[in-house]
Amino acid sequence: MEFKANWVRPARDLGDVCPVFKKEWRLIKPLKAAELFLTARGVYEARINGKRVSGYVLAPGWTSYEKRLQVQRYDVTELLQEDNILTVTVGRGWMRSPMPGFVESEDKKRRVAQPCGLWGELHLLYEDGGREILAADETWEYGESGVRFSEIYDGEHYDAAFETPVWENVIKADFPTDNLIMQEGEEIRETERIGAKSVFKTPAGETVVDFGQEITGYVEFCVEAKEGDRIHILHGEVLDKNGNFYRDNYRDAKAEIQYICKEGRQTYHPVLTFFGFRYLKLEEFPKEAGPEQFTAVVVCSNLKKTGHLSCSDPDLNQLFSNIFWGQKGNFLDIPTDCPQRDERLGWTGDAQVFVKTASYNYDVEKFFTKWLHDMAADQRKDGGVGHVIPACLPGEESSAAWGDAAVICPWQIYQTYGNKQILEEQFECMKKWVDYITGATTVPYLWTGGEHFGDWLGLDAPSGSYKGSSREEFIATAFYAHSTELLIKAAKVLGKDVGEYERLYENIVKAFRENYPEYLTQTEHILAVHFRLAKDLQKTADDLAGMIKRDGSQIRTGFVGTPYILHVLSEYGHSDLAYTLFLRKEYPSWLFSVKQGATTIWEHWDGIMENGDFWSTDMNSFNHYAYGSVADWVYEKAAGIRPLEEYPGFQKVLIQPMADRRLKWLEASIDTRNGKVASKWICTPEGIRYEIETAVPAVIEIGDKKMEAAPGKYTFWS
Repeated sequence: MEFKANWVRPARDLGDVCPVFKKEWRLIKPLKAAELFLTARGVYEARINGKRVSGYVLAPGWTSYEKRLQVQRYDVTELLQEDNILTVTVGRGWMRSPMPGFVESEDKKRRVAQPCGLWGELHLLYEDGGREILAADETWEYGESGVRFSEIYDGEHYDAAFETPVWENVIKADFPTDNLIMQEGEEIRETERIGAKSVFKTPAGETVVDFGQEITGYVEFCVEAKEGDRIHILHGEVLDKNGNFYRDNYRDAKAEIQYICKEGRQTYHPVLTFFGFRYLKLEEFPKEAGPEQFTAVVVCSNLKKTGHLSCSDPDLNQLFSNIFWGQKGNFLDIPTDCPQRDERLGWTGDAQVFVKTASYNYDVEKFFTKWLHDMAADQRKDGGVGHVIPACLPGEESSAAWGDAAVICPWQIYQTYGNKQILEEQFECMKKWVDYITGATTVPYLWTGGEHFGDWLGLDAPSGSYKGSSREEFIATAFYAHSTELLIKAAKVLGKDVGEYERLYENIVKAFRENYPEYLTQTEHILAVHFRLAKDLQKTADDLAGMIKRDGSQIRTGFVGTPYILHVLSEYGHSDLAYTLFLRKEYPSWLFSVKQGATTIWEHWDGIMENGDFWSTDMNSFNHYAYGSVADWVYEKAAGIRPLEEYPGFQKVLIQPMADRRLKWLEASIDTRNGKVASKWICTPEGIRYEIETAVPAVIEIGDKKMEAAPGKYTFWS
């Protein structure tokens, strides 16, 4: 589609104030249809005759803007009347906010200094067949809006009594248009509303609102006030051990709302930013606040829920809830690490460890496709992949297990949804990543040299380090092998000749075995088995089980080892130990945070320690989904729903549940591209009852019994 619009911008700098753009017009004859095409340098809210043009919030979303900026298309036919006014308020959004907050760079300063801009045009189709296009040009106007400040980390300031005093003509802006693409990702939507659980006074005398659930989004409040009354709200995730409001872990993010009231009853929520929070501290608020005045509005990518997990243990059910909430809170247009502090970035390592769980919980094919396209756009010429996508950490080295998202994520999306288009579109990015490692290493067929995150936050980390004790070059070489193997598999799906990579893979495995004949940590054992690099997989898995038991049946792993630990144990005859780790409620464990009152997944196993103190202030998110990757073990091993690699998209499945009598029952289901697959087991005095439902052909294994099953419902006993 060819467009006529120009980029336009305010003729003068409005400072922190968000501009509002305006176009007025009159319909000259009966209208049949109207479409609005719009995007901005920042995030925008568009209204026609006072009504929002769409439920899409925080448009145009977050992409690698200089290379890919999404254009939204809205059907606005029903909003038009004889005389019309289009207004578009534009905030800094991700494009012009100081992201990331914890790093200073010339590139960040450049991005923050960018001017605001609006691009758009309205297509009018009349009943007589005539057409008219109202494209952004110098006839459009701008002025100051009531949004006096808006920014991703620091929040929003709004003056409800403000009316734009002066309208001026915009000027054309020489911003690029060759980076414009039509909307590609999922829309960001307001998906749920949660009423306040309580409003209470803390021991320190603070007025705090509790929603009972950590969310990503914003608060909507209603208030009866006088013009000029002020409201000042701070956001927080947790209370301290004394029950007082706590927000030190937000670091430099102010995460605040400042609101100047108009006269009378009024309702407000921010429109150009978002927060991660469970609690609000009311620094200023007219009269005494009640819970009925506050609603938390959940904002995330509009994803269809496809997974279900449930069991007889209430603590595990809370864990499952936390995993789903953690995904919703961090799948806001890109897979972020956290939604609250001065970060909120698309960390590649977090995304790759969670992508399988993510794709079972929700339909994320479109979501990841858009993000992976940004990865390909931001990939360096040498094939390196940054720690975060969109890339806003200039100059960083590529790290093993982080950059490997370039290969792991598209392969998993293909496996879950069965659409090889993602492999076709990402294949060059995948290949360039493997080639990057080959070119970057200092020793052929290993990955040596460079800087890596290692087993990030591993519990066996030396004092003063965030990195676990697993050898960084061991991890790097293991992932070198893994990514090369997945690249070969992708090439075979696409019918490509990759003989040189098959030889490369053989040499990597040989070099790995020669250089790493023994394994020193839990994570090293896990990777050697899970990536099939150890000469004797069963012995290595047995050694892992022995090490775990000597460690007091405790996990000692971090971001790299944790996603695979229960899989390795279950696949090699140690499912009892896998369940012991899974069901453990003392620190360290998945359920420790649940017993501490968590409603999302924590960044650290002990973000709040047993004595109630905090692990740290500088890096302690309470909504950080990576360790929620344990859910894919629940789907695949505990419930036994396993896709078969040669039948991508769940065309055919293996159903091999692993029951444990420490639970009375467990059930899981996935709504796949080819229908629903469900598995439930119930422990009874007479035996274990298995209830299986499959919409696709399945191989069902119960104990030593194995059968080929047509689509249908089945019951078995063991």
